[in-house]
Amino acid sequence: MATSSQSTGNPNGREQMAPRCAAIVGPYLSGKTALLESLLFVTGAISRKGTAKEGNTVSDSSAEARARKMSVEVTAATTDYLGERWCFLDCPGSVELGQEARNALLAADVAIVVAEPLIDKALMLAPTLKFLDDHQIPHILFINKMDVATHRVREMLDALQAVSSRPLVLRQVPIRSAASDSGEVTGYVDLVSERAYKYHPGQESDLIKMPEEVLPREQEARNRMLESLADFDDHLMEEILSDVAPPKDEIYQQFAKDLAADLIVPVLLGEAEKDGGVRRLLKALRHEVPGPEAAAQRLGISGFDASTLVFKTYHQPHAGKLSLARVFGGKISEGAVLNGVRVAGVLKPKGNGFDKVTDAKTGEVVALARMEEVKTGDLLTASGKKNPDFAWPKPLEPLFGLAIDAENRADEVKLTAALAKLIEEDPSLTFTHDTDTHELLLSGQGEIHLAIAFDRLKNRFALPMKHRRPQVSYKETIRHGVKQHSRFKRQSGGHGQFADIHIEIWPLERGKGFEFHDRVVGGSVPRQFIGSVEDGARESLVRGALGFPVVDAAVALFDGQYHSVDSSDMAFKTVARQAMQEALPQCGPVLLEPIFSVEVSAPAEFTARVHNLVTGRRGQILNFQAKEDWTGWEVVEALVPQAELHDMIIELRSLTLGIGNFACRFDHLQELSGRLADKVIEHRQGILQKGAA
Repeated sequence: MATSSQSTGNPNGREQMAPRCAAIVGPYLSGKTALLESLLFVTGAISRKGTAKEGNTVSDSSAEARARKMSVEVTAATTDYLGERWCFLDCPGSVELGQEARNALLAADVAIVVAEPLIDKALMLAPTLKFLDDHQIPHILFINKMDVATHRVREMLDALQAVSSRPLVLRQVPIRSAASDSGEVTGYVDLVSERAYKYHPGQESDLIKMPEEVLPREQEARNRMLESLADFDDHLMEEILSDVAPPKDEIYQQFAKDLAADLIVPVLLGEAEKDGGVRRLLKALRHEVPGPEAAAQRLGISGFDASTLVFKTYHQPHAGKLSLARVFGGKISEGAVLNGVRVAGVLKPKGNGFDKVTDAKTGEVVALARMEEVKTGDLLTASGKKNPDFAWPKPLEPLFGLAIDAENRADEVKLTAALAKLIEEDPSLTFTHDTDTHELLLSGQGEIHLAIAFDRLKNRFALPMKHRRPQVSYKETIRHGVKQHSRFKRQSGGHGQFADIHIEIWPLERGKGFEFHDRVVGGSVPRQFIGSVEDGARESLVRGALGFPVVDAAVALFDGQYHSVDSSDMAFKTVARQAMQEALPQCGPVLLEPIFSVEVSAPAEFTARVHNLVTGRRGQILNFQAKEDWTGWEVVEALVPQAELHDMIIELRSLTLGIGNFACRFDHLQELSGRLADKVIEHRQGILQKGAA
């Protein structure tokens, strides 16, 4: 594998690094897209910045993004800074599009976590920071929109530290227009160089004399910074204890070392829309972010001469399938064969499009054209050998689903293929066929997630869709048993049809399913027809007296009659169905609803709200406890009817700043009676009558 430091005679007197990659993540409206625009503008990749409001940004170029004025998928843009190549991955901020951010983060060398300067929104970063720490991904915190900050930086830092398991190390203190901390932020002091800068919108910040009123805050913040770094370096600790001022180069080196090891989180300040603090961020990235070999080692793919990780798939109307990939070793060119698949082309991403290039080297992010057999999460090598140390995480489990149909029935033929392409692009979408309700279900992370999917089906595949709330997989069972005698006789010239049976039906314990017993003696029903009786009884359970599938019932055939000429398999199957239809209404049919085991995760401060949410949806709370390895979070364990789960994630997020989550699985069937049962049965009968008409 190529190393990250490849000397190319950099005029700045520093070894030039291999191309590096930074993923820009953070909550919705934190200013990630504005930061990408600023990074590209400052580095000369674009001559004019766009805005999400105007719909002309580099990253939000799709129809779905412009319609919502928000990022809806990861977008890659390449630029050069001081002779070094960088690729920035702008990730959606919506919690429902979290799969996009996760995939991008795994391929990146560093994450730029963008936060607003609001204490009450700090908690929204908790899931992102937890993912970064779990996967040991280096990350820098960029507190954006400092021009509208109303809280002191120390207060913001304390709130953010509460949701980070790594120490946050402040790199700057703001300069305000007035002595009061509530004054407008006009610049900053760099705590390492101890230089003061004044923001100059659209241009480099001006070096100024440090204001006297800032000096006490600067000294206090600098001491805290050094103490945080000294926790990870004995030599630096000795210098501090001996009142020796550590050299600036040593501090910079310590930042680079600790960031690469994911020991600390450097914190920078800025105003992305005005380019404030962005150049300082670029300098920190350039000097302190490790090269691609560190990410390769973290992913378990080091040691391969040529290895490329696919972390995003696009299906473009004209270009076809594009696999966005990071090269972690070797060189890729058009015509190369990876994992047995030919690379039809190599393209460099530029945000709103791609440019064709001849090849890609270690560290670069490129799109590989028309590799049809390749999917997101694949590690590509020239030999095609599997790397036992590499494992791509499973996609997020779906939390919200809708039943779907094509508006035009003629389009149903191409629906499956279109959905398969959507799921290739976004693995957190799933498409299934419910065998109980016979509905096609599209499931994802929430309403917005599925709305984007429907727009893509319409815009890209000319497939307008209808969607509705899915039916619940209700069942029915019986309370008591009966004996039933039924005869089927039909004469229509020639051979007729004749079958006569006596059966007994009785209920079984919940979860036992269906049982059939042969109790015939004396040959009253010949052996060759007994299987037909069982088949007929089993088929009749598809729809019981209430209109739902029947479960947990046993049937015994104990007597009957036959005709040597007119009896047949079909006659005995028919009489069995007839007997069941006559008997089931007499067995005290009762409705059963599916009950799911649910684990709701949220910060402890929201536990009371979660309790109210669960009980308000007919849930039974079983337990609540601290969530393992999640400081300050709790898990509420409960049993909740499936009928109440459909939109629970929407309400849960509204109660928990968008970060509450849950996992569920089927647990058991439970009797449902009263008004709710009557309403369900009435609705079911209406569906059946409509279908019969």
